[in-house]
Amino acid sequence: MPLLKQINPVPKLNDDTGFSNTGIINGSRFINKDGTFNLHKKGLPFWDRFSIFYTMISLPLWQFITIIIIFFFSINLVYTGIYWWIGADQFIGFNSNAPVNIFKELYFFSTETFTTVGYGRVNPIGDLANLVAAVEAMSGFLSFALATGLIYGRFARPRAHVAFSDEAVITPFKEKTALMFRFVCYKQNHALTDVIVQVNLAMMVNENGESKYRYYTLPLERGKIESMPMNWTVVHPIDDQSPLVGFTSEDLAAGDVEVYVLIRGFNEVYGNTVQQRTSYTYHEILFNRKFIPMYHETANGTVLELHKLSKHEAVSVQKY
Repeated sequence: MPLLKQINPVPKLNDDTGFSNTGIINGSRFINKDGTFNLHKKGLPFWDRFSIFYTMISLPLWQFITIIIIFFFSINLVYTGIYWWIGADQFIGFNSNAPVNIFKELYFFSTETFTTVGYGRVNPIGDLANLVAAVEAMSGFLSFALATGLIYGRFARPRAHVAFSDEAVITPFKEKTALMFRFVCYKQNHALTDVIVQVNLAMMVNENGESKYRYYTLPLERGKIESMPMNWTVVHPIDDQSPLVGFTSEDLAAGDVEVYVLIRGFNEVYGNTVQQRTSYTYHEILFNRKFIPMYHETANGTVLELHKLSKHEAVSVQKY
């Protein structure tokens, strides 16, 4: 059900978000927690829509390694099957004429040809076997060239290495309330500089009997900092400039509210500008909570406790 209560008319609408005004999400989200858009494209063949390069450089490391290993063993099984179909009489150097031994030797001959190692005990003597071995050797060094490019792309790809708090909170702030969330660059020696944060609000409202999404840019207490060696708690004061004035948790749910965040900064390690997105839907915005400090001082300097990024505690309502 769209939000029916009166919305603060002071904040200006933001029509430049790129999202539709009329699409009904119904409890889903515009942006996933990992920053990807919650969007699925159809209407063209799968291979026209699928990006192998992006998928391979974006996969978790364990999945990337698993795919490389599976590909290596699978492609060699394919070539072994071809050699088996051609016939063992096209090769010399087998230690045994047993079928299992021949298949095993053909498989390792394939791995040696694919990697261009070529130990040399089993050799092709037939024209067809030599032709297949030549094709396999070519496909082998091309595959390793592609794998090398993907590995380099994964390591060299500029990343923000930013983690966000799991929830946003609405908490007392300067005799009012404020919407807050925080984030941190979690890699050692990866301090960001010239960091800019932009926060937008999506809300479903009822206009003349029609459900529509409206978007607002939320004013922040501070939208830019010169450097971010520690965490940053982003604060949106809920005052007469905020579209969230007077909202309760029920109002957030009725309006299918989603707060989506874009941060951009310069990563000195990569020597490049990086960015990261995330969002908080209404059920990830908690009332009467506040974040606990995530750092402490020691004789050797400041310690930033990353495991406390999402830690928060209750706030007494009387403090409002």
